[in-house]
Amino acid sequence: MSFLCLFMVVIHLHASAFALPSSWCNGTSPPGYIPSNAIYFNTKSRYEEVNPYLISDILAVNESWVKPPSPQCKAAHLSVIIRHGTRYPTSGNIKKMIQFSKLVKSQADLRCVKELQTWKMWYKEDMDGRLVEKGRSDHRHLAQRLIKSFPTLITKENVEEGRVKFITSSKHRCVNSTLAFKHAVMEDLRIHGVDLPHTINDSLMRFFDQCKRLVETVEKNKDAVMEVERFKDGPEMKRVLEKLADRLQLPYSNVTTDAVETVFYLCAYEFTILSKNSPWCRLLDDADGRVLEYAGDLKQFWKRGFGHDINSKASCILFHDLFRRLDAVAEQIRAGGRVSEVVMVQVGHAETLLPLLTLLDLFKDDVPLNSSNFALHLARAFRSGRIVPYAANLLMALFDCPNGLRLQARLNERPLTLPGLDDLSPLYQDVRKRYKQLLDGCNQDTVCALDS
Repeated sequence: MSFLCLFMVVIHLHASAFALPSSWCNGTSPPGYIPSNAIYFNTKSRYEEVNPYLISDILAVNESWVKPPSPQCKAAHLSVIIRHGTRYPTSGNIKKMIQFSKLVKSQADLRCVKELQTWKMWYKEDMDGRLVEKGRSDHRHLAQRLIKSFPTLITKENVEEGRVKFITSSKHRCVNSTLAFKHAVMEDLRIHGVDLPHTINDSLMRFFDQCKRLVETVEKNKDAVMEVERFKDGPEMKRVLEKLADRLQLPYSNVTTDAVETVFYLCAYEFTILSKNSPWCRLLDDADGRVLEYAGDLKQFWKRGFGHDINSKASCILFHDLFRRLDAVAEQIRAGGRVSEVVMVQVGHAETLLPLLTLLDLFKDDVPLNSSNFALHLARAFRSGRIVPYAANLLMALFDCPNGLRLQARLNERPLTLPGLDDLSPLYQDVRKRYKQLLDGCNQDTVCALDS
């Protein structure tokens, strides 16, 4: 073979190695209203992905979900623990977005995602996790649906008599979510000239910041989340990195795990905040979404879920607060008195809800999540995007029935069967028996002490 022929073959092979895959250019994630990977957004998920019927009617209430245990039962009390609504990214994530988008704009081949050529960075660091307008709507609409679901509890009379109460985390996104919820209640019930106060209580709603053992042994301890790092270094994530680098025609060294997560965030936030299917979404396919969702769920599992015992035990203070309230209502009903606290609304974070749900033994897989069993957990119960999307809520409704008090638990407005209890509306005394060990123990000072 002549030197010229050999040279042409080498050039051809070199070009082929770096050619953009035609199948991908033809679109693995075509434009549309909802990104195909929206179901994988973890804690950055829209509430509507959990309850898709809300997309066509945001105030819809599933009548079969809100029925009392029997027609003879009367709703007596409602406790609601809610995550704040949709928010902006934190300043740390925004910095990563700015940095990687600059790299892509200056060095990547964008022939397959031409919209990225004209896409402009609009995030600013001072947005730093603040509530967006969609987040206010999340809480306004939830309030309106709960008024429809519990028309005898969230009433004008109960509000005016101070029997509807609010507690919130001190974070602005939680306070503003609370204000949006309250505004909807006042507006929907046509209440004027009444002060509807809220209390800030970080001991309850941000217990994860104040539990020393959790902070020192998990939050500040890299070894506590070692499985997350192992997965990020594993073959599934490596494949996602390589595919993204190939699609952007960037050297593999320029596309890190942080870079892939940044693309995922750019896709997720633009959708949840602006209801826009961002061009960034088309850099990741369904297989990538599954891997990135698992990476996020691993983090939640080991930092807030079943990974470490202290994760859930840190929420003992919130657990006891809930049951003290339910006990007080039960005692008032038994004594034939009037319920003094008909509705309690508490607004916090994903980090508030997830440990409490874990303490209640919900969404527990038979085999713990780790870095090497991704394939085993494709149908796992522990999916943070399904459990704690924006505006996620745990509802505990107490009903006065002829055969005793019954409790209905709902997560994100869907009926929830508590572990070990087959009935969707078990007797309250049976619920207390199920959680007797926690009710008798689970002392916050003890579990959070560093030497415990």
